[in-house]
Amino acid sequence: MTLQATSCNFGGISYLRCPPKASPSRRHRFVVRANVEPSEKSVEIMRKFSEQYANRSGTYFCMDKSVTAVVIKGLAEHRDTLGAPLCPCRHYDDKAAEAGQGFWNCPCVPMRERKECHCMLFLTPDNDFAGQDKSITLEEIKETTANM
Repeated sequence: MTLQATSCNFGGISYLRCPPKASPSRRHRFVVRANVEPSEKSVEIMRKFSEQYANRSGTYFCMDKSVTAVVIKGLAEHRDTLGAPLCPCRHYDDKAAEAGQGFWNCPCVPMRERKECHCMLFLTPDNDFAGQDKSITLEEIKETTANM
């Protein structure tokens, strides 16, 4: 048995049409995914937070600024949709519940306790991927993530 799904995009919303699980008489299921862009205000808030936290914690951004830009934008999106900057680099069965618990809200507990950032947003100076910067502009974030 081969499973197939078809997808389409309408007005920035992606639809994934899944085949019925068992019998052909069952209706098709639809999974709806919206392409959500975070607000510029949230991106700016998370950008400033990231810079301040890097300075306070003695960490640096990744040498590849696109990593920094994507993570900041992901944090901003979660801030807009969940009300908290939930780590965008992990999988969650229930994002809202995780955001409410706070363990994976940036800076997450592993970062606060051991300076371990799964997203590579905050890197210690001895990390091979650590750059020299603790700052990124809003324009850099926009340019880097424009085609993503």
